[in-house]
Amino acid sequence: MIGIICAMQLEADGIVALSENVKEEIIGGMKFYTAALHGREAVIVVCGEGKVNAAMCTATLIREYSPSLIINSGVAGALSPIVSVGDLVVGSKAVEHDMNGTALGYKQGEVNLPGQGMCTYFDCDKAAATRLAVICKELPGTRVAQGIIASGDVFISDRKKRLLLNDRFGAVACEMEGAAIGHVCRCFGVPFAILRAISDDLDENKGMDFVKFCRLAADKTVKVLDKFLLQTAE
Repeated sequence: MIGIICAMQLEADGIVALSENVKEEIIGGMKFYTAALHGREAVIVVCGEGKVNAAMCTATLIREYSPSLIINSGVAGALSPIVSVGDLVVGSKAVEHDMNGTALGYKQGEVNLPGQGMCTYFDCDKAAATRLAVICKELPGTRVAQGIIASGDVFISDRKKRLLLNDRFGAVACEMEGAAIGHVCRCFGVPFAILRAISDDLDENKGMDFVKFCRLAADKTVKVLDKFLLQTAE
């Protein structure tokens, strides 16, 4: 079974619409859809914004459904000029950029994992990331990048702060869930991957129709996830 944690209900609805034998279960206020897509079992859920929601969702997904892989999909802001609005980013690893234990002697972003010690970056599954990137590149008119995703409980719009994250962590995109999902997956030994559509770049995109963009982004990510599951089932 593959777990898909969506940032947007649009994405979850798009995947569910392509699926068969859909069943719903509400746990902790979150709606989990179990379904079959191309003969492959999947569980789809929208986690809500922020690292706590994402971590709670991931732990529940793992304990209740035992997925062999978790994919987190959604939107992100650019931290580098190499990506722009509408581009897709596939994570190579993720970091909690707002984790700050420097007063305790930790590095910025460093996390003390129970029973495992210190960790700054959570590695995405290489095989899943490679396959996602190949599928993304098949979409017309879409640039694709692979790189580090920075996650934190703050929406960052200021260009200088974004460039600081790029400089500090080497990250190409920022959002609010991916690293928390990676954190939990690391603790439970479950492979994970991150797929993000860039919603705003370093030019801050004044006047952009964000609702319209989310529809376009969901259309892209749903197509990628659909083909990923098709290839997994073959």
